[in-house]
Amino acid sequence: MVRDLIIIPLYINQKGPFNFVLDSGVGLMIITDPKLVDSIDVNTKRTLKLYGAGNAISYEAYATSALDIVIPGGLVGRYVSAAIFKEDHFGLSNYTGMPIHGLLGYEFFSQLAVKLNFSDSTLIAADPGSFKPFKRGVELPISIEERKPYIKTNIMMPDGCLAEHKFIVDLGATHPLSLNNKDFHSESVQKSIVANIGMGLTGPVVGVLSRINEIDLGKYMFKDVITSFPDANIHVGYIVPRDGNLGLGLLKRFNMVVDYSKGKMYLKANYRFKEPFEHDMTGLEYYAGGDDLKRVIISRVEPGSAGEEAGFKENDEITAINLKSISQLGIMDVDRMFRSKAERSLIIEYRRKETFYSTIITLKRRI
Repeated sequence: MVRDLIIIPLYINQKGPFNFVLDSGVGLMIITDPKLVDSIDVNTKRTLKLYGAGNAISYEAYATSALDIVIPGGLVGRYVSAAIFKEDHFGLSNYTGMPIHGLLGYEFFSQLAVKLNFSDSTLIAADPGSFKPFKRGVELPISIEERKPYIKTNIMMPDGCLAEHKFIVDLGATHPLSLNNKDFHSESVQKSIVANIGMGLTGPVVGVLSRINEIDLGKYMFKDVITSFPDANIHVGYIVPRDGNLGLGLLKRFNMVVDYSKGKMYLKANYRFKEPFEHDMTGLEYYAGGDDLKRVIISRVEPGSAGEEAGFKENDEITAINLKSISQLGIMDVDRMFRSKAERSLIIEYRRKETFYSTIITLKRRI
């Protein structure tokens, strides 16, 4: 798992390996790297139009000829349909700091029961119906609609309102929880911030970050959950009406089984279960840059944040934190340090154009 994304290697038409994000929120296998057209000897057929949030903007992709897929460990898929983007609209390689070539969703989950053990970062796939519920875990019903899994559960908003909501179980979403903006009422929350809360076909998804009081998954209860509220029009045009997404930021706190054939999801709490929900405390947004994806470049500085107070600007390159170079740390270590503890001070060295600077930033909890 890299930055709350599940990455699996696979081979396409005997070529590879290629890195794909396992994403239950995707109904069709998507190849995001258009350069793979030449690498995997694939014939492109008709042109497709794929729509971003709100169906306002469409992007062109090619439908491929049938693909042969092999996942190390003995999983083989024949005659798999896919779409190849003409341009990479996700930037997942820059997000993860490693080459990412696409998204694998329904084709994987529809044919198999999938066990995800986040305690030891293993994935086991077996024939549908092979896995039994965990001892001392929970069994939850899911529905498969338009090639995606959905679950109904109760959440309590900051105003004390408790209601059932319908969520897509989205293993390709890095946030804990996302709710349609209509559920956000600024007068009922203590703190909220405007932020880029994810990536979509249209680029960064803008919205509000806040916390809800509680979400229940069977016997399991989470409090003060960081929740994304995308801009109001993002839910327009959903084929299946839903209230939001349940993402890996929450689901990684379980070991889990997803079995589409039985319409079941089994959960058992793992060592992450009691970890508090924390967000970045610098106000810096950044990505992995350079040919080797080993550089960390700032893409945005949140107004009024600790990062702005420390003087950072867009396009600054972070070169070291607490005297450790970025080449020693990696982007996931940067994530952990930037959300580690409120009022913690970090020494950050950075480059602006051709000049190197050093400053101290004090982490500030914003929500």
